[in-house]
Amino acid sequence: MALSQRLEFRQTQALVMTPQLMQAIKLLQLSSLDLAAYVETELEKNPLLERGSDEETAPVNGEAAEAAPEPAAAGSSDDWIGETMGDGLGATSRSSMEEALGTELENVFPDDGGEKSAPAEVPPPAYSEWSGAGAGGADEDYNLEAFVSAETSLAEHLAEQMALAITDPARRMIGQYLIDMVDEAGYLTGDLAGVAEKLGAPLADVEAVLAVLQTLEPSGVCARNLTECLAIQLKERDRYDPAMQALVAHLDLLAKRDFAALRRVCGVNEEDLVDMIAEIRSLNPKPGLAFGSTLVQPIVPDVFVRPAPDGTWQVELNSDTLPKVLINQRYYAQVSKGVHNDKEKSYLADCLQTATWLVRALDQRAKTILKVSSEIVRQQDAFFAKGVQYLRPLNLKTVADAISMHESTVSRVTANKYMATPRGIFELKYFFTSAIAAADGGEAHSAEAVRHRIRQLIDAETAADVLSDDTIVEKLRAAGIEIARRTVAKYREAMRIPSSVQRRREKQAAAS
Repeated sequence: MALSQRLEFRQTQALVMTPQLMQAIKLLQLSSLDLAAYVETELEKNPLLERGSDEETAPVNGEAAEAAPEPAAAGSSDDWIGETMGDGLGATSRSSMEEALGTELENVFPDDGGEKSAPAEVPPPAYSEWSGAGAGGADEDYNLEAFVSAETSLAEHLAEQMALAITDPARRMIGQYLIDMVDEAGYLTGDLAGVAEKLGAPLADVEAVLAVLQTLEPSGVCARNLTECLAIQLKERDRYDPAMQALVAHLDLLAKRDFAALRRVCGVNEEDLVDMIAEIRSLNPKPGLAFGSTLVQPIVPDVFVRPAPDGTWQVELNSDTLPKVLINQRYYAQVSKGVHNDKEKSYLADCLQTATWLVRALDQRAKTILKVSSEIVRQQDAFFAKGVQYLRPLNLKTVADAISMHESTVSRVTANKYMATPRGIFELKYFFTSAIAAADGGEAHSAEAVRHRIRQLIDAETAADVLSDDTIVEKLRAAGIEIARRTVAKYREAMRIPSSVQRRREKQAAAS
């Protein structure tokens, strides 16, 4: 077969991740603090961008602020034109923006269906302008600090352990709320009754979750006072006998060095008291300090949820977390008059394109967060009205289908975003709980309700009729809950309930 040259035409479709699209994806999942740092970097790099004044008002209900005046001609007394979050841009920047974005950003941020202007002839930005976080480039110094691992905080350490120790969604939310109340020394601040009232949960559940948190590492964490902190550590060492309990309860005598009174209270001789005091001194009174004094950043909510007069819930964006960015069109018009070569024209056009893209991306990001948050509030209305026990099973696909977005977009929106509600501040991802399918095809059951049903069945069994996991599966299916045996075993082990064989032995031993 002879080799020859020829021309062919082929038509193919492919999804191309352009630099603008990758930056749009990154922008969507940034937290408010990271977004502010990113915008600050862009303000330093781009001479056409300007930080909005304090008088500028960012949108709080998903609607753009009032449109700014049309672009003024050169020599006008109006120095700054543009619009916070981008909806009030003039025709020049709007057309440049549409050319810069094309249809790529539509895959991440759905457009509202507005008519587009004719694209202007603006060259695409160099890839080096978009590669890396901030003003990254091949010519810059190698940043070794980018490879330094972040220090784990006490709250993060406790949250990782809690995810394994508590599987119930409602109790996990209570646990996260309590972890947020732990100070740097490892002590729990606040009142449990207030927490129960705030979350709408029974006080017994809050106390049960606290008991689990007090078993986590470091030993003694989540204690409410020094006495409880030392008692937790002594119990873990199996040294919390009545004499030691009396010593811990009278730490004031130990501080006064009133050893005679301590011997009478504890009922021990002098040698035993010396050993007990040495044991107390070996404990850690501030277990949380093992993680260092990490700078704690206060959580700034991205969304506010307030009760409306008509009984519904009002969802608003926090305007303080929305960067206010303006475009200096008059400066662009003045500078473009003095451009003499293609390199300067390309740089100036690239700055305008980057600025217009950023303004619109910020606007679309705010609208997307508001849309996802509003749907979460609608789905979890019972939680806001009645408390944590009424959390509904919810997943990303349910929210994505309801607002006509992709699951990946909802996942990015819920990352590192917080919602301030009458029951406290929660991360958006905390409202997503697993579901158990119904056997008759009806409404799904939440995992929390299924675990509660399993516990009820086991608590009602007798020594002569101990339920195996297979029997529990049959009873649940008869009640309309479709569940696998391995799932029942997983839930039972998570609730620290022994197997049917162990339960039978314990009940028979108790009856004999």
